[in-house]
Amino acid sequence: MSVQSDVGVQQRIIECHALRAVDRAVVELRRGAAVLVQEGSQRLLVLAAEAVTQHAIDDMRQASDQCPHIVVTGQRARVLGLADSPAQACAITRAGGIDLATTEFLADPCVDGPQPSGYKGLEITSATKLEQACLTLMKLGRLLPAAVVAQAQPVVEPADIVRVDAGDIVSYQQTAALALHIVSEARVPLENAENTRVVAFRPADGGIEHLAIVVGDIDADTPVLTRIHSECFTGDLLGSLRCDCGSQLRGAIAEMARAGSGIVLYLAQEGRGIGLINKLRAYQLQDAGFDTVDANLQLGFDEDERVYLPAARMLQLLGVPRVRLMTNNPIKVGALTRHGVEVIERVPHIFPSNIHNQGYLHTKATKGGHLF
Repeated sequence: MSVQSDVGVQQRIIECHALRAVDRAVVELRRGAAVLVQEGSQRLLVLAAEAVTQHAIDDMRQASDQCPHIVVTGQRARVLGLADSPAQACAITRAGGIDLATTEFLADPCVDGPQPSGYKGLEITSATKLEQACLTLMKLGRLLPAAVVAQAQPVVEPADIVRVDAGDIVSYQQTAALALHIVSEARVPLENAENTRVVAFRPADGGIEHLAIVVGDIDADTPVLTRIHSECFTGDLLGSLRCDCGSQLRGAIAEMARAGSGIVLYLAQEGRGIGLINKLRAYQLQDAGFDTVDANLQLGFDEDERVYLPAARMLQLLGVPRVRLMTNNPIKVGALTRHGVEVIERVPHIFPSNIHNQGYLHTKATKGGHLF
């Protein structure tokens, strides 16, 4: 093995280890356990706000010389009236520490019940970079972006606690995208496109998989008709009328069949990247009067959490350097271009509205910049 290839192997091992550390931390958080997020000598005990219990908060208090506090995104702090700018995450403390009722109120806009006592006595400060990394970890786990944290004391840290570096959290999405590789492909005749195959991509840690639906025989020497489609369980599978996703998916495949070939990049980024459970929470808020963008902001997310580096990496692995991109969203055009894919043309992809998704489509146009 050459020195250069040996260095490449070592780098892949390091990247895989980093990805797995984040994956393990996410699993722990989702089941309500604490993890330790560290950067140099700084260490935080961290719990997912939506999975926390009073018992877990009390245990954290025993393992720290600091009362637990909650960290929320700037978006969530702003809608709570605790901050003016959505750009800066906030740490929220209270004398005696944060309790379960206050945590639930601050983290989840869908929680019923009155405002907890003592809410107005909270102290708000800017979150540190380490605390912001904790919020990124929540987003990677498709959890509400709010965390209960406390400084860790080395002498009382549980020996078996999962540890993860803040830098690995911050770089996770890029590392996972660049580590994508083809793991399987098969011929899958479709109703309107019999000459179709599905190609599966998986990152080095065995994490979230993305799919390419390849219609017809691709000629990489010409720009390939391509659609980036984020998975939508409710629209794609159930035929939900709240969005236009199902129509866009099936319409794209049908158009590619008529054109002779094309690729749908089916990304595992449900609900604009917030996950299915949070999308359902957003639906609940929409039924209470918020539009699709404001519902995401109420939950503490940005209006769109998706990343498109995985799409560019998939096209690279498929040997496709140039595309005709089937989209109404200029952001996708810019993202692919930044990641080295040449977008020759934006192909509009519009379908009739219905009484259930008219507001959704209007918000995409007026707030999301979609072209209709």
